[in-house]
Amino acid sequence: MLQFSVDRDACIKCGECAADCPMDIIQMVDGEPEILKDKEHLCLECQHCLAVCKPGALSILGLNPADSIQLKGNMPAPESLEVLMMGRRSVRRYREEPVAPELIEHILEVVRTAPTGRNTRATHFALVDDPAIMKELRDRTYAGIRRAVDTGTLPEGLEFFKGVADAWDRGNDLVYRGAPHLLVASAPADGPSAVADCLIALTYFELLAAGHGLGTVWNGFAKWALFDVAPEVGDMLGIPEGHVVGYVMAFGKPAVKYHRTVQRPGGTVGRVTL
Repeated sequence: MLQFSVDRDACIKCGECAADCPMDIIQMVDGEPEILKDKEHLCLECQHCLAVCKPGALSILGLNPADSIQLKGNMPAPESLEVLMMGRRSVRRYREEPVAPELIEHILEVVRTAPTGRNTRATHFALVDDPAIMKELRDRTYAGIRRAVDTGTLPEGLEFFKGVADAWDRGNDLVYRGAPHLLVASAPADGPSAVADCLIALTYFELLAAGHGLGTVWNGFAKWALFDVAPEVGDMLGIPEGHVVGYVMAFGKPAVKYHRTVQRPGGTVGRVTL
């Protein structure tokens, strides 16, 4: 049951909920919104109807609109968001002390609102928040890399991991960069946009983490190490069966402070004409 209800006294009969429903399952009957009974099963549970209702007269899924955050007066200035987006850096130097568990959980609560294809909301986050577990993961990873090097079983194209193993022997952690935490995003492989869902979620995580003064790095080395070079180590992360790993992100308190944005071009724009 969708638990769709409308406060008839508060409803202004604007029809925005019906007009904005992506599945077109809400209709206006005698000027008031109703769910079409034969289309209830099509609901994506996107809550657009709840969000678009200006007076907060509409509830769905038993949710109270008063518990949602009002957008008016609470949105960041575009200039501030621009600085955050341009000022974030890939951090490869971290302090040993862990991030407070409450902050990690808070960030993930926000990240869980990231959009997903057809609102499947099936993204899974494998989180390493215990530094002791992170150390064990790091040690096993390098042992697995060394084993692949010594047995000549490095996957094609990843032969450079011999240099990664040699660097570790010299005390240089090229895979995790000394980060105390790791986050791996995965999603059902048969979903409508599995990898994209993971990348969107990790982008949310990166930007909010930066806003809280944390550092992150999109960790391709860790993704290759855990799921290609030494997949037996990746198994310890408990990625659900049938999931595809979208990407890996290391994070923690940075041991470096940046003072300005960089100035670099990137990408190209091709304007479409008819």
